[in-house]
Amino acid sequence: MRTEKEMLDLIINTAKEDARIRAVIMAGSRANPNVPKDIFQDYDIGYIVEDVTPFYNNTEYIARFGELLMLQMPENMRGSSGGGHFVYLMQFADGNRIDLCFNTLEAHLRSTGDEPVTVLLDKDNSLPPSQESDKAYHVIPPTENDYFSCCNDFWWCCMNMAKGIWRDELPYAMDMYNENVRRELHSMIDWYIGMKNNFAVSPGKSGKYYKNYLSQKQYDMYKASFSGAEYDAVWKALFKAGDLFRAAALGVGVHFGFTYLHEDDRRVSAHLKHIKALPKNAKEIY
Repeated sequence: MRTEKEMLDLIINTAKEDARIRAVIMAGSRANPNVPKDIFQDYDIGYIVEDVTPFYNNTEYIARFGELLMLQMPENMRGSSGGGHFVYLMQFADGNRIDLCFNTLEAHLRSTGDEPVTVLLDKDNSLPPSQESDKAYHVIPPTENDYFSCCNDFWWCCMNMAKGIWRDELPYAMDMYNENVRRELHSMIDWYIGMKNNFAVSPGKSGKYYKNYLSQKQYDMYKASFSGAEYDAVWKALFKAGDLFRAAALGVGVHFGFTYLHEDDRRVSAHLKHIKALPKNAKEIY
């Protein structure tokens, strides 16, 4: 596996030797000092060019970066919105990965936010300086309507999931759980973590840093919200998700002075237990 120095030398020297490339930036985890370093970190690289056109679909050009294990070009895939840039997602046979975006200076400056970024090369002194702050990833405090909507949707979608389990529609039930119930659970956990840390931290994409911010008991509850495909295990996971959601939501509600939906929680929790025990040949729900 090539070292970080070897990879950065290759990335920077490629740009130095090509007059069409005017600057190089690195974003993502390697530009963020708050992210633990490991061997799986991608090189999120931006080449700032005068004209993106020569770099469109130019697989010969990217051959210089190494032997590919797999290549993805999002602008050529279904659902692509284009946008004037071109991206090569390159997984190399030696384990390294480069996500390389070709963009014009004007388009790059329009998209610049508060994300951490390291300027690796700037031939024309045209870029803002490097910044290490990851403020853009910090949890944003909820409004009262955010909080209400999250609580309402969590318990509503729990009922949809229960319906899917009773019907033996496992794909529907698990899709409802993973795409809806867990989405709202994550939102509430994020707010809880933000509240505990003055909204100055990031729980990471998909909650990947939850273990760093939740207590061991809370994280064990979170782990227990995952299940296999057997319905007894699915029910257990759903009830555990409800317990964790309730605990986090009560804390967030007290902190902001928001009213928790106690009655929705009580009624839906009882409803879930009722559906769990409902015979498969039932002719009525109640």
